[in-house]
Parts: sequence; C-alpha cells; structure tokens
Amino acid sequence: MYHGNLDVDLPMVPGHESAGEVVAVGSDVDAYEVGDRVAINPSVPCHECRACKAGRENLCHDLTSLGGAAKHVIDGAFAEYAAVPVGNVEPIGDLEYRTAAFAEPLGCVINGVDQADLTSGETVVVVGAGFIGLLLVQALRASGAGTIVVSEPVDERRAVAEAVGADHTIDPTVTDPTTVIPNLVGDVDIAVEAVGLPQTIAQAQSLTGPGGRTLIFGVPPTDATIELSPYELFFEERELVASYSLTPDTFARAVRLLQNGRIDVDTLVTDEFGLAGLETAFDQMEDNRGLKKIIYPTR
Repeated sequence: MYHGNLDVDLPMVPGHESAGEVVAVGSDVDAYEVGDRVAINPSVPCHECRACKAGRENLCHDLTSLGGAAKHVIDGAFAEYAAVPVGNVEPIGDLEYRTAAFAEPLGCVINGVDQADLTSGETVVVVGAGFIGLLLVQALRASGAGTIVVSEPVDERRAVAEAVGADHTIDPTVTDPTTVIPNLVGDVDIAVEAVGLPQTIAQAQSLTGPGGRTLIFGVPPTDATIELSPYELFFEERELVASYSLTPDTFARAVRLLQNGRIDVDTLVTDEFGLAGLETAFDQMEDNRGLKKIIYPTR
C-alpha cells in the first residue's frame, strides 16, 4: 500500500496492528462496555463462505481488512478512533497497549507455525531475522522446537535472534547456509523463509531434510517463481507449505501468549512515535533502520 502496489480506494486510513480503549459500543453489544481495553484483529471474515465454515477465516472469499490487505479495505488504526466489529476484539486486561498491538503479527506467526505442523523437539531453521523472523523464533520456541538456527546477514539482528531464543545464528554472506547448517545440526525438520525473496525461498527449500517441511512466510513478489524438483518432494516426502494472515483462533491465542509473557516484545520495539511521527517511521522502515515502530495516535 505504501509503495502503491496494493490498489485501494483513496483516501483511506491504514494501520492494522493495534490495540485501544473502547469509547462507544453498538446498541446490540453486551460483551464489552466503555472503558474496556482490547486488542484489534483487523481481518473481518464473512463467516458464510466455505473457508470460514471450515475455520480458515484467513482464506475468506470476501475478506475485509481494517487498514491492511484484503479484497475489501476499510479505515484502520493510524487515527485517534477506529470502528471495529465486536467479533474482532479480544480483551487484554491490564496488558500494555504497546504489547497488545503485537497480537496481529503474532497471530499470523502462530498460523504459520500451525501450517508447518511443528512437533516438539524438531530442528528448525529461520531464514531472515527481521521483526517477523524474530517473532517466529519466539513462537517456535514456545511451541516446542528443539533446536533453532537463524540465517541473517545483519550483525545486530543475529544478536537479537540469540537474545530471544535462537540456539545458533549464521551470516549467509560469510558462509553457505546449505553447507554450514547441516554440518551444525544435521537434518532440518522445518525451514521457515521470512524474507519473501525467490532466492531465499529456494534456499530454505534446499535446507529442508527428508520428511521435512518448508514454510513460505515472507511475502514474495506476485510474479516470483522458483524451481523445484518434484522427484525430491516425492522420494524424500518433503512438503512445501505457506501461511497467509491469521484467524480469530490464532489471534486469541496470540493475546494469551502476550498476557502470560511468553513473547519478548520490548527487545523488538526500537522506536516510538506520536501520530505526527508516522512519516519518519515509514522512512526508517524504508532504510531498514530498527525493528518495530510503535505509533501512539493520541500523543
């Protein structure tokens, strides 16, 4: 949306990772009242299509997003107020808003871990230690991963990866991950690509061992392609899976993980701004400066 690659009707208010205080409720709403503190799930499913009825609301045929990417996009959270359906909020109690705002990306990460079908004790490689990669490391650790290896070229991000749960980190610009990682940990059960580039997707696939799964989590370009060996998939029973967005279930689970301190948020927040600093935040993101930026619309 920022680069003009996502077609939306302008003007509109973006912002899809958020939390806030309820200031008004509809006449038919009984579950919440003014003053309640909630996290906001921006994905509004139709609840009527086949995907929704199967519990895969992220694949809703008529999905609406509050300030994010979907078939329909409506105003989101980069504002003092946002209108949200009652089914799209989760109570957070006294959890800090800056922490609760992580529920949306963490819900997406949990959906990815579910798609990868992690079994406790398995060996996992995460390719890319940006904000999402670092959330993945923590969710994988909380879900029982035995050994976690992170491949990341930026020194500072490798250090953060180790601080939040990675057992090993490597610099792919110095050593070849496809050689070093098998020598380090043996067969890889799950390789997670958290960058969104064809070359790193292919690299993750090449790292996956027999019987393993490769998870595409990073958002690739719409026209990207990679080469696959169908024989390797067949002979070694390797799987290639992907993960898109989140569901009401993974969002609620994300809130519980955050409430119980299972995820280190503070290490990932590098900058905080009022609404007037939004442009600066985007400029920093363009330059890959820092990790997560928090915006406070009421400052």
